[in-house]
Amino acid sequence: MRQIFLDTETTGLSPESGDRIIEIGCIEMNNRRMTGETLHFYLNPERRSHPDAVKIHGLSDEFLADKPMFASVADELLEFVSGAEIIIHNAGFDVGFLNEELRRLGRPKFPGFVTKVTDSLQMAREMFPGKANSLDALCKRLEVDNSNRALHGALLDAGLLAEVYIRMTRGQNSLVIDGYEGSAAQAALESVDFSVLDLKVLEADDAEMAAHAALLTELDRASGGKTLWRALWPVA
Repeated sequence: MRQIFLDTETTGLSPESGDRIIEIGCIEMNNRRMTGETLHFYLNPERRSHPDAVKIHGLSDEFLADKPMFASVADELLEFVSGAEIIIHNAGFDVGFLNEELRRLGRPKFPGFVTKVTDSLQMAREMFPGKANSLDALCKRLEVDNSNRALHGALLDAGLLAEVYIRMTRGQNSLVIDGYEGSAAQAALESVDFSVLDLKVLEADDAEMAAHAALLTELDRASGGKTLWRALWPVA
């Protein structure tokens, strides 16, 4: 499965009010393995950045003045993301800007070029309800090194998002699949004949049985006698 981690930096917060994209960063992953393929642009937004935005990304108007305009990189961007699942942190923000840039060119909206847009912020809110789920907060929680992130940067943030996403979704896949291409992992699993394995069964001793019975008694008390274990596997 081909996935692209995407991030943008912008002149401000509102594409409807004329704010523009000034940086795009994309990193490719295929079957949960980073391919090393990236796409990165700085863009001339044809307008000044809001001072508060410059404090976040550090990209001055002077630095962006000689950079290409979105129109000149649109085809390359759309070709790179075509047919992939796109993973974005707070996807509504970035997709809103991409849609507006494409609208100016008379092109269809961004989601029409890709298989799926996944919002990693929404994923994080479902996994960690009630907690801070910014990219920085997730890096700290999931032990992803973001010590180089003094300022926001599209390519840097896309890379951090990739690390965060892999750690958030590790439990959704077999550890074997994490280490190998999906087809190879499936073949390896199918080749194992589990019927020939000699599995040792360790019987519980008297002390362990007594401790188990005591635990069931506590569960019975806490659940009002609704513990299912005794009904399914009676303890002498």
